[in-house]
Amino acid sequence: MLEYHLNRDVDLASRNSTFIKDSVEWMTDHFNIEKGTRICDFGCGPGLYTTRFAKKGAIVKGVDFSERSIRYARETASKNVLEIDHVLQNYLDFDTQESFDLITMIFCDFCALSPDQRKILLGKFYEFLDDDGSIFLDVCSISAFDQREETIAYGPYLMDGFWSANEYYGFMNTFKYGDEKVVLDKYTIIEESGTIEVYNWLQYYGLASIRKELEDIGFCVTEHYSNVSGVPYDPKSPEFAIVAKKKNK
Repeated sequence: MLEYHLNRDVDLASRNSTFIKDSVEWMTDHFNIEKGTRICDFGCGPGLYTTRFAKKGAIVKGVDFSERSIRYARETASKNVLEIDHVLQNYLDFDTQESFDLITMIFCDFCALSPDQRKILLGKFYEFLDDDGSIFLDVCSISAFDQREETIAYGPYLMDGFWSANEYYGFMNTFKYGDEKVVLDKYTIIEESGTIEVYNWLQYYGLASIRKELEDIGFCVTEHYSNVSGVPYDPKSPEFAIVAKKKNK
């Protein structure tokens, strides 16, 4: 997984480096990121965003449960002489007494959570966010859901070796749930040492449905874009990004 995070040319575990650079530059201008801006990146992975935020002078915290990714993020911060607090923890269990000017969750990570998990996470966002702060996250769109089909795929090294460094044979079954706007990609990975199954659920959203989830917690959506680099909103985009603030703040 770390190898795919760090691949500069593909959008698989993380977006490509050109997109990340452009999105950070846009966020820097849009959210006035400067020296002293307090940012927390949930699902920070190997620090592709936290490192760039810190180089802008921000006070940055990143949270992720991948030990290898956090180790890489910490090593990168050390090499660049950047003080970033990279926390090795499931962000659903993360707690802090700090407050933040900006909370980010990027690459549609929010969509991989169950309804109960999303409610827990948004509650944490509300608790940790400064009254004048913003949350910024992206989600998979209904347009993307409409393009998905129920399929079966299988073969050696399914997804070009993404699932293991060892020899394996993989199966993928895709299921669509129309009423819920949810897709399940079920992966079965067979190695000499045994078999693993991975269930990758993705929630797809329209503007109305993401607004409702946020409003139920106490947020209001103030802006929306086609992606996290600030491209104007297009309902045909496979994803979209939203900015939300606390209501009446």
